[in-house]
Amino acid sequence: MKPKMIIKNQNGGAVVEFAIILPLLIFLLFGIIEGGLLLYNKQIITNACREGARAGIVSRTPRLSNGAIEDEVIKYGKAYLVTFGLATLEKADIDLLTINNDSTTFNPAIDRCTSFGCDLKVVVTYDYDFLVLSAFGPITLNAKTIMKME
Repeated sequence: MKPKMIIKNQNGGAVVEFAIILPLLIFLLFGIIEGGLLLYNKQIITNACREGARAGIVSRTPRLSNGAIEDEVIKYGKAYLVTFGLATLEKADIDLLTINNDSTTFNPAIDRCTSFGCDLKVVVTYDYDFLVLSAFGPITLNAKTIMKME
């Protein structure tokens, strides 16, 4: 009769089931949180890229230098990025190009075309580090903005 008593006794069954499911629930919870932060930071990188391009195309004398455009992108990124890792938005992560076939409007002082109608292309890359889900490694976020000079 004792074997039937042991089989019918279910004390602690819920605790065992909870212990089995708890790691999955924690992984799911932190996955949702980190996924939201990843999407938020992607949008911030896109906005920082747009802010830099906008600052670079505005008609002013003299035009902003490439370093000043990079500073605009970095300032926006530092103000709004949410990061838990070591990655920050640095100058080396920003690429400035102009798309123009007319070499007469090329300004060698700032290494790009400055006349009306030239395209300014700003490319920003950022390595997002996960806080809890670091096993997935850093993910590279990219943003590209092309605007015409005013």
